[in-house]
Amino acid sequence: MNMHVTSDQAIDPRALREVLGQFATGVTVVTTVGDGGAPVGLAANSFASVSLDPPLVVWSIGLKAPSLGAFRNHSSFAINIMCDQSKDLALNFARPSDDKFAGVDWYSGVDGVPVLADAAAVIQCRTETRIPGGDHEIYLGRVLEFHRTEKSPLLFHQGSFATLGDEI
Repeated sequence: MNMHVTSDQAIDPRALREVLGQFATGVTVVTTVGDGGAPVGLAANSFASVSLDPPLVVWSIGLKAPSLGAFRNHSSFAINIMCDQSKDLALNFARPSDDKFAGVDWYSGVDGVPVLADAAAVIQCRTETRIPGGDHEIYLGRVLEFHRTEKSPLLFHQGSFATLGDEI
């Protein structure tokens, strides 16, 4: 069904979510350091590259996210790009929990930021700027360190996890 919305019509959030779900994304877990040095993380698919010179990436967090304060208070974060074998790990970081890092293999990266050992790739950043964006806060980060593995990425499309198919 084609829908065209003019400026004087209200946008149906559910319909918009379905349209946005047509865009397949990678799955990330964004991590930082919280109160008392505790590791903090959340699943996010709002990640994108911005610039190679200078090296910048962007992601966003909901204003109601329990971990928002940690990301505001710590100067660094890591984008952990999930591999196709890490669906359960991604779901762990997508759900509310008192300790999302229980049983998770991780190590300290730049400025003590948690880096997930099972990630397909990791991009460690320092927050360059935070920008208000509706019901989210947008984080622009300067890339400080990065690494990748040969693991295939975990994808998200139309509300479900997926893996890469055949190249075309």
